[in-house]
Amino acid sequence: MATQVSWSSKIGFILAAAGSAIGLGAIWKFPYTAGTNGGAVFFLLFLVFTVLVALPVQLAEFYIGRTSGKNAVDAFKTLAPGTAWPWIGRMGVAACFVLLSFYSVVGGWVLNYVVHALTGEIRAGADFEALFGATIANPWSVLLYQGVFMLMTVWVVKGGISDGIEKANRYMMPALFVLFVVLAVRSLTLPGAMEGVSFLLKPDWTHVTPNTMLTALGQAFFALSIGVSTMITYASYLSKKEDLFRSGNSIMWMNLLVSLLAGLVIFPAVFAFGFEPSQGPGLIFIVLPAVFMKIPFGEVLFAVFMLLVAFATLTSAFSMLETVIAAAIRQDESKRKSRTWVIGSAIFLVGIPSALSFGVLAEWKVFGKTVFDLWDYIITALIMPVSSFFVAVFVAWLRDRQSVLADAGEGSTVPKTLILLWLNTLRYLAPVAILLVFAHTLGWV
Repeated sequence: MATQVSWSSKIGFILAAAGSAIGLGAIWKFPYTAGTNGGAVFFLLFLVFTVLVALPVQLAEFYIGRTSGKNAVDAFKTLAPGTAWPWIGRMGVAACFVLLSFYSVVGGWVLNYVVHALTGEIRAGADFEALFGATIANPWSVLLYQGVFMLMTVWVVKGGISDGIEKANRYMMPALFVLFVVLAVRSLTLPGAMEGVSFLLKPDWTHVTPNTMLTALGQAFFALSIGVSTMITYASYLSKKEDLFRSGNSIMWMNLLVSLLAGLVIFPAVFAFGFEPSQGPGLIFIVLPAVFMKIPFGEVLFAVFMLLVAFATLTSAFSMLETVIAAAIRQDESKRKSRTWVIGSAIFLVGIPSALSFGVLAEWKVFGKTVFDLWDYIITALIMPVSSFFVAVFVAWLRDRQSVLADAGEGSTVPKTLILLWLNTLRYLAPVAILLVFAHTLGWV
């Protein structure tokens, strides 16, 4: 039986959407992608792409979700009945399924590091690089923690929107911000820290390459959780009275702030302790333990920090799983619990090859990539841009201009000129930027 569920408050929606956006995109992926792509130049491109391309598309997804009040597939069926547009929603739902299958692997690493911290394996003098290598290569361990991560995700999502997802986000997101600020202050006081700040904030223009631009745009999509229909799903539970534009602006700046704080925690420490900023995905697992070991009660603080990182990781996972569940139950909340268990289990099974990509399946390559890296590339470099392009085209070109302005602006106190600027940016700038970078991905330019 179809029932209309909704967020209990505006702040509940903002924290949930910000939790979806922040997650590993800001805390894990941003630092290592910035470290391997020139630091400050990457951060500047990421900022520009976020404001000019990702935010307009995010607002377009908000518009689709709130206007229709439906899941990602039915939203397009409602707004464009009898057309092929629902396939964009289906692609987003499928992308969330696959994305969570390998995202849960990294979530498992985070949970494993919580246990490492609590059992004393994270201690002064430990070889953190060797510990990380052993952690991700152990097949039974990675599968166990991936399974635990998926179990936690399923447990919250089966509780629904206000009693599950919103309640979980309301308490831990503020705590994550506070601890990040404290840790950034400590990192900035380390000897040699300013060299890391310079790496993050002082651009070296020689790093401006098409590849850096592609990576920065992909990070902008990943960071704002767009192109995979999560924001369509979350906005479908939103009241018409809420201000889409102010909510989107808040979510964007919260995400950028956490990305900046992550950089200010990690890069000063990288240079202070003699690590290379281009170490890649292991950066947060190798450098941060060394930082905490320099702080009084560092072992305890690191355990708390990793718990909070685990929560931030989970908040993103909630949105991915909810997108799939919403499409599966189609507002029939009586099916939520059973479907969540079945789909969550399927996602875990699909993620097994990704979990083993750094151990027993490390030599198993497809197009020169491990399963984990292949899925990551397909989702972030291909599906997210394609989906974002079609969302922009659908809202800015296919929908009636006046109805879009009226529906998107409902409940908003933002000046109408800014709403018009959003629609024009979505119409002209966003599609061109997406096409140019996507063409480079395929080697066309």
